[in-house]
Amino acid sequence: MAVLAETFAEGVPCWADAMLSDVEAGKRFYGELFGWTFGEGETERNGYVTAVLDGRSAAGLFAKSDGRLPTVWNLHLATGDAFAAVARIREAGGNVLTEPSDAGRPGHKLVAAVAADPSGAVFGLLQTGGPGGFGVRGEHGAYVWSEVHTRDKDAVDAFYTDVFGYGMRDLTGLDASGDGPTDEEHGGEADLEGIAVWAAAGDPVDEEHAIAGRCLIGGTYPAEMPAHFLTYFAVDDCDAAAHTAVRLGGRVLREPEETPFGRYGVLVDDQGASFAVLQAPASAPGGAA
Repeated sequence: MAVLAETFAEGVPCWADAMLSDVEAGKRFYGELFGWTFGEGETERNGYVTAVLDGRSAAGLFAKSDGRLPTVWNLHLATGDAFAAVARIREAGGNVLTEPSDAGRPGHKLVAAVAADPSGAVFGLLQTGGPGGFGVRGEHGAYVWSEVHTRDKDAVDAFYTDVFGYGMRDLTGLDASGDGPTDEEHGGEADLEGIAVWAAAGDPVDEEHAIAGRCLIGGTYPAEMPAHFLTYFAVDDCDAAAHTAVRLGGRVLREPEETPFGRYGVLVDDQGASFAVLQAPASAPGGAA
């Protein structure tokens, strides 16, 4: 049985699920890619199935209720009061797409809602009646990171600060390690233009406490790309994950590349849902991160 065993602070990413045309195909794709296993689907929730890693809840898959809906990974942010959160979202210039409602199972209370920030990036809210959400993070096949991609960073930064009280650190003008000014003449990395990291209210904005981030959609992206959240899953080998995704009928949207935060790539599953994979950097030659 899947374990839902953690309590999350306000605004912290606490769950991810994919809305698919074919849940059985999704189980085959992600089961092989990440090593997930699955329980029985819940008929009253569009066949919702929970993906499990070693008995711990990793993510969810469910069927679209309408074929016109996008095939997409959804990120959910924790809240202690979904009704108060949607009121703050409206006040801060966001939109509430689905009002808070009971999304739980017998014996496990969940109140869920869906909203969009001022740039249009959609996210879920999840209020649990106790511990809930991810039972595992940061291991191969488990959630590890997320970031909102937007063209309006000022509006988005203000929105998430107002709604969730995030602390924020803009990395623009720092080197790619985030430690100091860029010095390309001496081998420095390119500026981290348009990138910021967030921490939950009251926490320092540092590597230990970072919960998610913001990226600016620049000119290298198609003009029609909407604002969106990108969900990352940890993998032991980024290149192998990309090859496996292609073999399973998916494709590579962004080829694996090195960053100071690890080697990552952006993939698309065999039904069209985009997600990212991240291989942690080694702390030393032959060492683990």
